[in-house]
Amino acid sequence: QVQLVESGGGLVQPGGSLRLSCAASGFTFSTFRMNWVRQAPGKGLEWVAASNGASSITYYADSVKGRFTISRDDAKNTLYLEMNSLQPDDTAVYYCAKGVYASFDYWGQGTQVTVSS
Repeated sequence: QVQLVESGGGLVQPGGSLRLSCAASGFTFSTFRMNWVRQAPGKGLEWVAASNGASSITYYADSVKGRFTISRDDAKNTLYLEMNSLQPDDTAVYYCAKGVYASFDYWGQGTQVTVSS
């Protein structure tokens, strides 16, 4: 039923940009808070950003504030993450997740982002 599919990852040089997408299905997308979460090699999960399901309010981790922008297209059931000024520390698998922080009930398969010269 519920499915989240991330795409858009790849290899980029430091200072470059990428746009990630998460296609959602199986639930009323517009009513739920959506999140981006990442996991760097050998490290734990790090929450990155969230988009409120009933407003334009967004939230960001300090590590990405000013560089990343989360957005959504409810008509297309799609979540986006625009990433600018990428740094090697941004290298990670990026996941989209449905729900409130620390209580995510559905996850995508993840998409790899590698920042390297």
